[in-house]
Amino acid sequence: MTRFLVAVVNGARARFLTLEPLEDPAVESGPDLVERCELLNPAIEMAGQELWANTKTGRNRGSGSKGHNYDDHRENHLVEFERRFAQAIVDQIDEMIAAHTLNTLVLVAEPQILGILRDCLHSSNGRSVQISDLAKDLCRMKTRQIHDYLSQKGTLPVRQMALVGRRS
Repeated sequence: MTRFLVAVVNGARARFLTLEPLEDPAVESGPDLVERCELLNPAIEMAGQELWANTKTGRNRGSGSKGHNYDDHRENHLVEFERRFAQAIVDQIDEMIAAHTLNTLVLVAEPQILGILRDCLHSSNGRSVQISDLAKDLCRMKTRQIHDYLSQKGTLPVRQMALVGRRS
């Protein structure tokens, strides 16, 4: 039986959802996505002065109040913060796969973070799950909207309505 983990990620947060199967399809509607946990990117949460000693980039004041331009490599640091967040996401994915005996990962993320996540996923070993990914930011959607969108794309099974109480 296919057991799905859906990770919906943008630069600021990651949501982890599992697709819960139906116990009795005649009585219940489903399957339903259930949100299990969420991770927040700590670098996004920090204000400029908490993250950087100087909030303005590329400027230094010399004598005579003339500014000197230089590259403070801030972009390199931002990429490193994203890489660390991606590694935390992959660690959470591995924990959830083990805890819920999941065998299929659906990874939905913004294009930039998706590339970093792919690298982190490939560097981890010992994972035996089928992985499909989609470059899209769905973090602001509700769980039912995420399920509907992914089922339209053919990534998740379509949600079925209960047979009890339906009339033809």
